[in-house]
Amino acid sequence: MDPLSEKVKQWLDEGRDPRSAYWQAGLESVMNVFESYLEPGKLIPIQPLEEKDIPVFEKALEIVDLSPNLQAAFLPPSVADKITPPAAAAELQRIDPDKPSYKILIARKEKELRLLCVEISVHAKKFGADIFQAGALLGTYDYTDREECLQSLNKVLRAHIWEKEKWGPEDHKRYTVNWFERVMDLHNGTIAVDTDRSFLHTPTLIKSNRIDAIFMLIFETFRKQAENPDEPLKEKISAIQAIADTNQQTAQCNEMAEKTVFQLLTVMRDCELVDFDSFTDKENKQFKNEFDRTVRKIVNMLTEKT
Repeated sequence: MDPLSEKVKQWLDEGRDPRSAYWQAGLESVMNVFESYLEPGKLIPIQPLEEKDIPVFEKALEIVDLSPNLQAAFLPPSVADKITPPAAAAELQRIDPDKPSYKILIARKEKELRLLCVEISVHAKKFGADIFQAGALLGTYDYTDREECLQSLNKVLRAHIWEKEKWGPEDHKRYTVNWFERVMDLHNGTIAVDTDRSFLHTPTLIKSNRIDAIFMLIFETFRKQAENPDEPLKEKISAIQAIADTNQQTAQCNEMAEKTVFQLLTVMRDCELVDFDSFTDKENKQFKNEFDRTVRKIVNMLTEKT
């Protein structure tokens, strides 16, 4: 018997409603199949999106705010249409089978897995979210339309899905970088964020000041993208590292590092993430020093990999 079947049997033996038990198991199996595609703290489409899917995903990406270790999958109709609750579970039927479904699945893996399933298709007959744990339906939230559903979703996430354990420095770092990547993807400074959890907004989380926070975010964002084999940046770095002439290679590394820092600072300015005009003279001097130091750090990181 596979682990999910064993879980379902245990849930049923404990008196869980078979409808919710089997539906949670089905949703868990979807998350297990696509787990290798997911990234902690980020909403990830589990299949390439069609043109018509992109606005739906971008709207969800703008709003859905995840704590740093949650797993979250965006299911376009090509996948979501095939995932339906048990026919007997009328209360879980949020969209007619012949309509295109858009689902968001979010899993919190702590002592007991907790799973949130959200239907956000404009064709839904009942917009909303259902929360499951240990084969039981813990809660249901219904809304009149997609906009209300999405705008209310973070309240549900914070109350029921966000990690309850104390966050460590790496959690705050991942949360802030993930948020900044969403800002870059959408070029939108109003992306949902908990400013008390973001080290850019609250530098005391990293026991530092706002200038250090700016450049830490730039460096950590670059490092993450540089280490991701699916990012276009990885290919550019490999091309530079393949240059045989050391001087030419170093020059290319410097150019990439300076360009990166400028580009990410421009995003911060364009999206009004940082009030650069409010810097004191002391902060402006520190800014220049940290700019140069961050360029050197990026160059060192690039050359160390050769």
